[in-house]
Amino acid sequence: MTIFRNAIAFCTLLVIFFGGNSYGTVLKIATLSPEGSDWMKVLRRSAQQISEQTSGSVKLKIYSGGVMGDDKAVMRKMRIGQLQGAVLTSGGLVNSYKDIGIYGLPMLFRNQAEVDFTRAKIDPVLMNGLSEKGFIGFGLAGVGFAYPMSQIEATKVDEVRKMKIWTPDNDLGALTAFEAFRISPIPLPYGDVLMGLQTGLINGIAAPPVGTLLLQWHTQVSYALDLPLLYVYGTFVLSKKTFEKLSSSDQITVQDILNEAVNQVDISAKVDDQEAKEALARQGINWLKPAESDYQEWERLASVSRTALVKDDYVSDELYRQVLAILAKSRAGD
Repeated sequence: MTIFRNAIAFCTLLVIFFGGNSYGTVLKIATLSPEGSDWMKVLRRSAQQISEQTSGSVKLKIYSGGVMGDDKAVMRKMRIGQLQGAVLTSGGLVNSYKDIGIYGLPMLFRNQAEVDFTRAKIDPVLMNGLSEKGFIGFGLAGVGFAYPMSQIEATKVDEVRKMKIWTPDNDLGALTAFEAFRISPIPLPYGDVLMGLQTGLINGIAAPPVGTLLLQWHTQVSYALDLPLLYVYGTFVLSKKTFEKLSSSDQITVQDILNEAVNQVDISAKVDDQEAKEALARQGINWLKPAESDYQEWERLASVSRTALVKDDYVSDELYRQVLAILAKSRAGD
């Protein structure tokens, strides 16, 4: 009997040391991105690659289309361990790491070239900051600029102030930005925006063209103001505590695959953004160009908004000054 028990114990050790956990580690990942989006295509492909390259010891289970709730709900589920990771907007992470919201300050960038120049220097700083707050970040992926879109023709700030503009629920940065423009927005979860437009609860949005098309918001607006109001972006994070429980080889595999996944989304998003702008025009959306004097007023108020956000400690003054210095070099042609 003793020999039999010892044989069982020995076989168990063999399974543990050479076979591993037959079930593997399942990382539950949430995203607002719907099936068919670039994010979901890349996530599905990455999940397959991770499972294959770790021989099944790490698997990704992906919950798409916001079924796990908005960013706030997802963050809560990550804290209690119901989820191990998520694709989140920058606004979804600012309560945990405020400086992740730096790129989303109103009218901080004039064009994509300025975004690229700044991100090359600041992205590594933000990834280090996420790590210090208990997250493993796999890079940032842009979505494009958010443009004001509405059912009413408007190019001046005064005209937009008369509208019922949507802002993301629980997004302090967006709320403060609108307040600086003296616009009173209506906060709604992403899932309620289309209904809000249909019922007249809101009659305007500020959103990237890609998102506007994917979420069918374009069917309820007629005009878009060609004014890059906000740069919109997201990131893929895992709980650092969960990540560090993986074997060192699995950590390297997961890191490499997910870094590349986020980079792919970021690259394709730049092309998609321009194509989406053109697609909106083909769908009958009228793109309006603000007069120079109107643009200058938008810029003046955006500067007031950024100053207020930094003063309220939405992002750190040190990082903001660093970004402004980088932008000054970019605009000087350095």
